[in-house]
Amino acid sequence: MHRPPTAEAEVAEELAAVRPDLVSRYTAELPGARAAVLTRLWRALAHEPLPWVTRRERARDALVLRLRDGRRLQGPPADPYATAAYVTVVHLDDLAYDDPARLTTDLGVPHGPELAAELGHSVASTALSRAGQENPADEWPGTDWEWEQRVVDGHPYHPNCRSRPGFSVAEQLAYGPEHRPLVALRLMPVRADECLVTGGWPDGMRDGGRLLIPVHPWQAAHVLKRAGDEGPVAHPLMSLRTLALADGGPHVKTALSARLTSSLRDISIYSIGLSATLSAFAETLTAHTDGLLHFTRTLGAATAHSPDLAAVLRESPQMYAGSGERVVPVAALATTGLPESPGWLAEFARLALTVGLRLLELGVALEAHGQNLLVVLSSTGAPLRLVYRDLADIRVSPARLTRHGLPVPELTGRIVTDDETTLRRKLFGALVAGALAGTAGSGTALGAALETVVGDLPRTPDLVALVENPLPAKALTLMRLSPGTPGDQWARLPNPARFGVRHS
Repeated sequence: MHRPPTAEAEVAEELAAVRPDLVSRYTAELPGARAAVLTRLWRALAHEPLPWVTRRERARDALVLRLRDGRRLQGPPADPYATAAYVTVVHLDDLAYDDPARLTTDLGVPHGPELAAELGHSVASTALSRAGQENPADEWPGTDWEWEQRVVDGHPYHPNCRSRPGFSVAEQLAYGPEHRPLVALRLMPVRADECLVTGGWPDGMRDGGRLLIPVHPWQAAHVLKRAGDEGPVAHPLMSLRTLALADGGPHVKTALSARLTSSLRDISIYSIGLSATLSAFAETLTAHTDGLLHFTRTLGAATAHSPDLAAVLRESPQMYAGSGERVVPVAALATTGLPESPGWLAEFARLALTVGLRLLELGVALEAHGQNLLVVLSSTGAPLRLVYRDLADIRVSPARLTRHGLPVPELTGRIVTDDETTLRRKLFGALVAGALAGTAGSGTALGAALETVVGDLPRTPDLVALVENPLPAKALTLMRLSPGTPGDQWARLPNPARFGVRHS
């Protein structure tokens, strides 16, 4: 039977045409990339509520999954908070698999072929990303965008960590932040009276009665199919569709109608409409954190009443760094070596939990994962303050705000909820199971850091829920295998908090 070429082979062929000097390095990186993606997939198989896994049996040196069709899947014990690629092979009955795409295909589960294709892209793109790295400099970066480009492997827990279907190899090299390119944005002219604009819109992005909406060149070529006008050059950040203008101006969040990791990266009309209100509301929250948290302001947002043609202009987080300080995305902290110190990790956890739980008590649940959350470091690396960006997916509780005597902003839609489970999942899943876990790198390190600090935090019902219940995390693989189920789905992870809350 003829098998179509794998994503690995397709990337190798394209790479030979556009960057033949990288082919040998790409090939050498493939085994490690397979292990990186397989480790993330095994985490999902071990911990997500997948309907075709009927039982999980744990032994000292193995985990056995009993499948609904009677087959047996076996691999190493799965630490849901580990970031190292420690899974190199798993066994489906008597067959060994080191390729996550082939394993997913042979599992034969509903929607498995689509996920398998994405996993193949994830492996190939991870190997490509690693192949393009230069020897890291010992000196820390001096600009925000250089920190962003240190994140090579993408999402620490999503098997689709580097999946970029729809991007050719040349486009990955031209637009992927880990490849350190300069990207020339396009400007799409649209009549101002045909646009929804919130906040201000800069004069430099106007042409008489028209707005010039910045567009990612991939979007211009593949979705809008219009060249537009020549725009500014910018450095891509870790989300790929958000870029830092090279002249030191604001960050530009562009629509990118491609599926990266889980989601299509367009910009909804809903989020544009609320952006100015959310930004103004967020500024009022800083005073309630004793200055430990700043929000990057939204300077302006515009849409041509289409999620495919929209942009948001935001302050650079660098605005909140003092003399000698650095603002580092939490996802990039692992590249500093700082989290290897248990004392440093505990202090960072103390800062993050103090701020996150305080805002949750007031009525605001941040989606504080490693991309949205940044930390201000002193010249010696001490965590001083936090910076949060991208308010589009926070949750706001009018009831909690009212209880604390805070004004309720005029918000509508999915952002507004008083449901405690929804609020806690939003914060705990992003901050603890995401940002803190990814920084710690293992359940042991995460548990030790939490054990050091939670007894000193205010004993609120939210804190008790955090330490006494399983930890919520998005069931990322289940969501990709459930295209007909809207919204988030959740896994309940073993709680690393191996302690009780001390009574004050």
